[in-house]
Amino acid sequence: METFRLLVDKDGDNEQIYSQAVDLLENGEVVAFPTETVYGLGAVATDDRAVKKIFEAKGRPSDNPLIVHIGSIEEVSNFIEEIPQKARKLMEIFWPGALTLIMKVKPGVFAPSVTAGLSTVGLRMPDHEVALKLLRKLKKPIAAPSANRSGKPSPTKAIHVEEDLRGKIPLILDGGTTGIGLESTVLDITVNPPVILRPGGITKEMLEEVIGEVILPNKEQQQLESTPKAPGMKYTHYAPEAPVYLIESDQQKVEKAIAQLKNDGYKVALLAPSNYHAIGADYFFTFGIEGDQERMGAKLYDDLRACDKTEANIILVTTTSTEGVGAAIMNRLEKASGGKWYTV
Repeated sequence: METFRLLVDKDGDNEQIYSQAVDLLENGEVVAFPTETVYGLGAVATDDRAVKKIFEAKGRPSDNPLIVHIGSIEEVSNFIEEIPQKARKLMEIFWPGALTLIMKVKPGVFAPSVTAGLSTVGLRMPDHEVALKLLRKLKKPIAAPSANRSGKPSPTKAIHVEEDLRGKIPLILDGGTTGIGLESTVLDITVNPPVILRPGGITKEMLEEVIGEVILPNKEQQQLESTPKAPGMKYTHYAPEAPVYLIESDQQKVEKAIAQLKNDGYKVALLAPSNYHAIGADYFFTFGIEGDQERMGAKLYDDLRACDKTEANIILVTTTSTEGVGAAIMNRLEKASGGKWYTV
């Protein structure tokens, strides 16, 4: 299969490109497109044959449910049995945006592959011009996980999608670099108090300002969930080819670790704040100034992918606090590293 990557120019006439994308989706194909978080790989959520092509292209486990993207809040009632009042409040404040709400799904409205046998589904309305225009022209819900090979860093640029899925999908809509760079927050609104299944750019604190108490389980509590209700709960994710190790953000410890690793013959890539640039790593990728979590989140996947283009055979990543968006960053880093820490 030939893969086409078409630039969606914000100032140009893109009607032909959107028509091509809609035609492909209507005919049971998959299309990659940008959202404000990462690039998604979409299929019409009511077409099970099409949805299965997502799993095939990504090499994704079939028990991993998919998030469904919609173009308006009004569509929610088409798919959800009963919309909780807390969900309505959150939609008013955060939609369109990087918040996925888990709710009870009406039986039979989505392809079985979307829900992975669950009685719930994750819905979100993306805050990206290309995604919303595609949804509104198609006038159907789109099931879409991140547009990467399963387990690898999520794509924040169209070229990332092309590198992973060239020859496996027909079309990539290139809308430039995504803004947030981390997948949406997933909130289970079927329980009280609601539970964050995957942290993201919409933080626990932001949610609690609107609906009161929200639970963010620790890593051990999340691992007790045998059947994942949301993507990213069960399997290792976001990992480049070289092993990733987390390390405390302490310059002396990082410098000592690099010296030890290089003495043992490793080529070391370091992902860290800008003031770590002179401490001896073979390859250095900066998150910006210490504590700039928004920049760290936006650059994380791109930097992890960049490591694969080096000769590094070990990757050290300095950690951040779990306050605010730091909870999402540390969630992704724990997944990327498989929970491995480098201690000195």
